[in-house]
Amino acid sequence: MEEKIKFEIEFPIQASPSLLYQYMSSPSGMSEWFADNVNSRGEYYTFIWNGSEEKAKLLGKKSDERIKFRWMDDVEDENLYYFELRIVVDEITKDVSLIVTDFAEKDEVDEGKMFWENQISELKHIIGSN
Repeated sequence: MEEKIKFEIEFPIQASPSLLYQYMSSPSGMSEWFADNVNSRGEYYTFIWNGSEEKAKLLGKKSDERIKFRWMDDVEDENLYYFELRIVVDEITKDVSLIVTDFAEKDEVDEGKMFWENQISELKHIIGSN
């Protein structure tokens, strides 16, 4: 299997870190922008898009700062692929950014970035940050 490439994208968002964190850490919040439906049982989350399911394990989270998942498809892989949503607040301007870290195969990086741009655009729309 080809090694995946890590990529990061930064999105400026006009929202408080606590509001943003609610949308990225709760199944009900994530159902509004990330997937059609999101369910969780303990540290395992099920994301549903157009009837297909993807399962992920919660690797860690810190309130108002970050949440990190690993797709169950990647668990057997000895490489430690994950996706992380991280909130960064500029100390001087207090501007809030959401930094997405993810991995994709070389020929799917652009597609991966486009996926996140679409999802974060939906998130911004929902929380009223344009």
